[in-house]
Amino acid sequence: MSELSDGPGAETIVSENAPTELLRRSLLSFEPDALEAEMIALGLPKFRARQLWGWVWRHGVTDFSDMTDLGKPLQALLSERFHVDRPAVSRRQDSSDGTIKWLIKLSDGQEAETVYIPDDGRGTLCISSQIGCTLTCSFCHTGTQRLVRNLSVDEICGQILLAMDELGDWPATRPGRRLTNIVLMGMGEPLYNYDYVASAMRIIMSNEGVGVSKRRITLSTSGIVPEITRCGNDLGVNLAISLHAVRDELRNTLVPINRKYNLKTLIDTVRAYPGLSNARRVTWEYVMIDGVNDSEADARALVRLISGIPSKINLIPFNPWPGTDYKCSNDETIDKFAKIVMKAGYASPVRTPRGRDILAACGQLKSDSVRLRASQMAAVRDAEVVHS
Repeated sequence: MSELSDGPGAETIVSENAPTELLRRSLLSFEPDALEAEMIALGLPKFRARQLWGWVWRHGVTDFSDMTDLGKPLQALLSERFHVDRPAVSRRQDSSDGTIKWLIKLSDGQEAETVYIPDDGRGTLCISSQIGCTLTCSFCHTGTQRLVRNLSVDEICGQILLAMDELGDWPATRPGRRLTNIVLMGMGEPLYNYDYVASAMRIIMSNEGVGVSKRRITLSTSGIVPEITRCGNDLGVNLAISLHAVRDELRNTLVPINRKYNLKTLIDTVRAYPGLSNARRVTWEYVMIDGVNDSEADARALVRLISGIPSKINLIPFNPWPGTDYKCSNDETIDKFAKIVMKAGYASPVRTPRGRDILAACGQLKSDSVRLRASQMAAVRDAEVVHS
């Protein structure tokens, strides 16, 4: 055991020359209080946690040797025990509309997908919370991939940092930062991984780091009722509900979790979501599927269903993927549906499909590590219905 001075007047660091098999932990998984406790456990003063936090979350530094206000002995000690690695990029795809999709490889070799969607100087990052999904929604490509596991806190946060690396968004406070919004709408059901998702969002919302406001974070759920209110109380982020049907019989097929938490239970829970107001509305996501859920009667039933709830409705043209039997509603049908909803006083924008040519649009994510052949990609493009 040796004592190493960390610069003039600094604390004394005790190093035990940790064995090579010591598992280094990711600093990306520590919330501020936990990081402070970790530094104290190493015999370091609390302010070291603040220094580390700033380097990792404000400046995006990935190498302890670049943390210039830490002495070399302390840098060596930290590098023995921790890392700030990002997920590896297995494949990056750039869409003709500016959307970027990263297939990321995690430390155990599993893969997930992350999508960046630019929009008029702002940019939204769609992140995954699980590898695969348990919900088997029949219109969703991710639903055809079995659930492998939940993503950890550092894997969720790592998607955001990786995107900021690739977008040149450091330091996090720089003017004109491209990543401004986060949506939990990627692979998986975030409320089935709530504890890790919540921890990751608290880290990302910290004003001492990346500093994404809770008003710029939207969590989308298929309707895991027990966790919805908890999410509102704990995080206060925006809520989006993957609705897609206004009758239990149909929603049982499209969104099978409805068999456990039916529409009445879901609507009652959303109605009580903390913080809802006309200035802060819930978003209802409604994918438009030809001949399935797109009738004028469905539109009127939707208006009745959400009556009294501060709401906006995102109408999403169905995005095709290889093997699906569903087709997108035509423009005229979507327009009639939207007019009924708007006449009732609800904003109902039709979401412009983004990243369809790289299978990055809503409902298309699936990272089974198998590359689509060019012929498959062409088939998807041929099946597209383009909406302006």
